[in-house]
Amino acid sequence: MDSGKKQKGFIPKWVIVAPVLAWLGFFTIPYFATVKLFPLLLAILLISVVLAAVHHAEVVAHRVGEPFGTLILALSITIIEVALIITIMTAGGEGTITLARDTVFAAVMLILTGMIGICILVGSFRYKVQVFTLQGTSSALITLTAIISFCLILPNYTTSKIGAQYTHLQLIVIALVCLILYISFVLFQTFRHRAFFLPPSENGNEDLYVEPPSLRTASVSMLFLIACLGIVVLLAKKLAPDIEYIVFKAGAPKALVGIIIALVILLPEGLAAYRAARKNLLQTSLNLAMGSALASIGLTIPTVSLLAVFMGIEITLGIDMKSTVLLLLSLFTIMLSLATGRTNLLQGVVLLMIFVVYFFITIIP
Repeated sequence: MDSGKKQKGFIPKWVIVAPVLAWLGFFTIPYFATVKLFPLLLAILLISVVLAAVHHAEVVAHRVGEPFGTLILALSITIIEVALIITIMTAGGEGTITLARDTVFAAVMLILTGMIGICILVGSFRYKVQVFTLQGTSSALITLTAIISFCLILPNYTTSKIGAQYTHLQLIVIALVCLILYISFVLFQTFRHRAFFLPPSENGNEDLYVEPPSLRTASVSMLFLIACLGIVVLLAKKLAPDIEYIVFKAGAPKALVGIIIALVILLPEGLAAYRAARKNLLQTSLNLAMGSALASIGLTIPTVSLLAVFMGIEITLGIDMKSTVLLLLSLFTIMLSLATGRTNLLQGVVLLMIFVVYFFITIIP
């Protein structure tokens, strides 16, 4: 092995222990359900497993290389999101018809303003100016804008059904359109123009030359990543009633439940993107952010829509005017911020302030 390279073959013990303890905690719920502090213990285990998932996902991502690694994590997060939304909707009845919309909208706002804002802020603070490949990011934004418009804005202006809802036929068509857009982007990203999503060579960061982990190490991490994602779904499902109760007791809007779910779901990718930005790998951060946003709305909404049609569940997709203004402002700002292939501190501050306003307006509408 070249002495100038480092090898990532070591798996810390805690990323193995965390999912094991979480699974044990889940199976012991019937025995400790009456213990007052047991939900808090489950919440701590949930966060620990999410952090473990970050490590395992990064190991797998480094083995397969960009942009396939970020795609694996994005698809994994989408599986969690769909499972949570469908589980809560089927158990919650009429009160959860807006849950898919609230969760996906929260995920998009968290990614476009919160996740990308923090990455730009942290990276610019350490390196002043960071560079990325403009063609890949602009392609992702174009696709994301179209899918967002079809899923969250257009339902407010259709006339076949009263309210911000599509008919079943409209849901099927929109779901297929979104799937085609997402699959087209994935093929564009992974095959036809893969170079658009690789970090610029002038970055000069030594981490670009870290030797990939062995196949055995990556395989072990892949197995534990699946275990982590599975237990996250189960624990989040178990803790969902507690989250809804806390939101209700606090007198906050139901939309806050969607934000909390989105925070839990996006934590692995958010931490991975943050760590990449600190290493001056903004392209990797943007791949993670854009990939998770596209997967979140481009796969979650079509999957939930088709399941809703099949199960006879009503869902509301259109967002209100206040949310539309914030969403359009976020898209406009992110397009301007990423229009030159270079980022600076001010852009990160502006995006984060938009996120602060969004979060504040959600709690106090």
